[in-house]
Amino acid sequence: MFTPAELLEINQLLIPKNKIVILTHYNPDGDAVGSSLGLKHYLRAKGIDAEVVTPNDFPKFLKWMPEAKKIIIGAYKRKMAFDLINDADVIFCLDFNSPARIGLLGDWLMRAKAKKILIDHHQQPEDFDFVYSDTVIPATCQMIYHFIEAMDDEDLVNKEIAECLYTGIMTDTGGFRFRSTSADTHRIVANLIEKGADPSVITSNTWDTNTVSRLHLLALVLGRIEVVNDGKIAVLSLTRKELLEYGFQKGDTEGFVNYGLSIVGVRMSAFFMEDLYEDFIKISFRSKDDVDVNQFSRKYFNGGGHINAAGGRSDESLADTIETFKGRVEEENL
Repeated sequence: MFTPAELLEINQLLIPKNKIVILTHYNPDGDAVGSSLGLKHYLRAKGIDAEVVTPNDFPKFLKWMPEAKKIIIGAYKRKMAFDLINDADVIFCLDFNSPARIGLLGDWLMRAKAKKILIDHHQQPEDFDFVYSDTVIPATCQMIYHFIEAMDDEDLVNKEIAECLYTGIMTDTGGFRFRSTSADTHRIVANLIEKGADPSVITSNTWDTNTVSRLHLLALVLGRIEVVNDGKIAVLSLTRKELLEYGFQKGDTEGFVNYGLSIVGVRMSAFFMEDLYEDFIKISFRSKDDVDVNQFSRKYFNGGGHINAAGGRSDESLADTIETFKGRVEEENL
């Protein structure tokens, strides 16, 4: 958490006359959107306006959250995003550890005169004016709640804040089943429910939103799932042609990588997908126990993230990338 002196200084920055912007990472997920909107609603409860800006669009299944449709998407409204960042007095940086994680917005962020406040749970954060980094906490949404606690503002948590923060915690813990989920996480979730978050409604709005295209793609993935390395590694993949054939929409492949981990004996799952527009392979890694996919991804696939959840990319073909991956996991004896 921020030091008492830092909290005092941040509190002095959070005044109605200051222009405040909230940024999150490229390809925003539930934790990114939930933490950004949760913070926005918290600031509003304090009488302070803030704008949320994302580098690109986010999945439709997250757009039910309060004011999600008012988020400014940099890829669609480039000038507006630039002006907001350039003119800001305070910029909150949520759920990313480096300006490189927010694409073009990162260049604008670095040149902005604003005080920059990082709240994030990824490893190896870069320098900002204020840094609250904790890699043990499973979701940035939980960190936002801790920030509200530290500001002695728990009484300001309303239904909108609770819904957004609950969503991010739920999605980033895999429905509260990942190892990083703690007793403290459940305590906070209980508080959010008391403040108005309805677990059944949030779960339905977020996860019970399958499209026919998503189910067709999932059937393809599961139909050719491969288990290697004596049953310890699961490999899943999709081609660009398949994405186009079944009308892929952003978010359709969310969670596919987790199916590999559901296989008995599998300790690491990797999902490889050709990008729809550019010639590179997007990779998602998930693992159990002490299998560190963050370090593995950083070492071999230009990525990173958490010990048990990380992403990466490859400029090789899909087939070559998968073969390279198989060789690397064998070398590492994973």
